[in-house]
Amino acid sequence: MTEPIAMISAAIRPVPDFPKPGILFRDITTLLLDPEATAAANGMLVARIRQLKPTHIAAIESRGFLFGAAVASELRLPLCIIRKPGKLPSRTVRESYDLEYGSDSIEIHQDALKSGDRVVVIDDLLATGGTAAAAGRLVEKCGAEVAGFAFVVELKDLGGREKLLSAPVVSLVMY
Repeated sequence: MTEPIAMISAAIRPVPDFPKPGILFRDITTLLLDPEATAAANGMLVARIRQLKPTHIAAIESRGFLFGAAVASELRLPLCIIRKPGKLPSRTVRESYDLEYGSDSIEIHQDALKSGDRVVVIDDLLATGGTAAAAGRLVEKCGAEVAGFAFVVELKDLGGREKLLSAPVVSLVMY
């Protein structure tokens, strides 16, 4: 029987020179094509996130939705979604963050969270940490507490974890 982490790692396809030369992209679409590996990833996320005692899960667009929905369903917790600007239909709270060459923003519904909520923010991959850190600030703007961050993949050399030191970080596979 293959160890879960080895199975998950083996199911993630490395794609050289995508989206530009010199980048080794970690493609989770092949993980999603492997039901056993996907179940192992979701099961490990559930077990580790349960220990953080969240009351809510917040998933970042778009690949974070895939894992966030599964985890929230299994833990029987509300799922809040964090999207690019203009995609949510009701009043939102926005947070901007810097990218390597520019900036971007994300939003959450204004009424998705409140004081006393303990939120775990989920995405598929942690790279430089800008989006996840902005998501954490969004959670706090709503009055809630960031109980932790969770990722299927973490690219250690890009230093994203250092931007998230305010809360525990769960990563299943590290490259």
